[in-house]
Amino acid sequence: MPELPEVETVMRGLTPVWEGQVFTRVVAHRPDLRRPLPEALGQRLTGATVVRLGRRAKYGLIETDRGDTLVLHLGMSGRMRVDPDVIGKHDHVVFETGNGRVVAFNDARRFGSLDLVETHVADQHPLLASIGPEPLGPDFGLALLQRSFAGRLAPAKALLLDQRLIAGLGNIYVCEALFRAGIHPETPGGTVPAAQLQRLATAIPAVLHEAIAAGGSTLRDHAAPDGTLGYFQKDFAVYGREGAACAQCAAPVARIVQSGRSSFFCPACQPRP
Repeated sequence: MPELPEVETVMRGLTPVWEGQVFTRVVAHRPDLRRPLPEALGQRLTGATVVRLGRRAKYGLIETDRGDTLVLHLGMSGRMRVDPDVIGKHDHVVFETGNGRVVAFNDARRFGSLDLVETHVADQHPLLASIGPEPLGPDFGLALLQRSFAGRLAPAKALLLDQRLIAGLGNIYVCEALFRAGIHPETPGGTVPAAQLQRLATAIPAVLHEAIAAGGSTLRDHAAPDGTLGYFQKDFAVYGREGAACAQCAAPVARIVQSGRSSFFCPACQPRP
């Protein structure tokens, strides 16, 4: 599933296409994706001007001059296709703008979603209301990690994936950040030493910035709006590299399963607690 860097890449790719443009036609080819589409979606968006595009956690936000914000979630296979040659059967919602551009929300598995909410209460939407601080925002740092981990018996990886504590972190980049910080993914949060927490506070935004610069990671269906593929997966230190030599110490990368998800780590660089 696309994580924060992939969603950031998509929104940055859509910005020069949509920002300042009027939706001249919006057509939904089916009534639902993961959830029912907003009632009268096409009517509510047609004629509206896009004033701002952004991201909150793993959600894309498209704000219009009508006081509405379109909340986009890509799900497992969602893509925003810019100026496709043809509209295919999985192009479920098609947006046309005054600059002659066409963007299709393509989602073969239909796990994505589109919601239209009033901008002034968007942060109260059920999808966004309980999300924690952004890891690339001013509120993130050592103090936040200390508060989130203090006295907790839950594994460090589980705490980092808890969207109520930190927004937008997913399996890939948590594995990579824990490796850089030298923290075993099963380490109880309350036992992580201060020095390792400091390294983690540095590693999380660093790995996210590097992934965004690389256009995200191309895993399964993800691609940027212009169709280009991200290449950060070429720089994975541990994720998906079970049995391969650790770049730091040459020990084989290991894999365990935590809460149904694979965790990749180096047993030598990230010793068990």
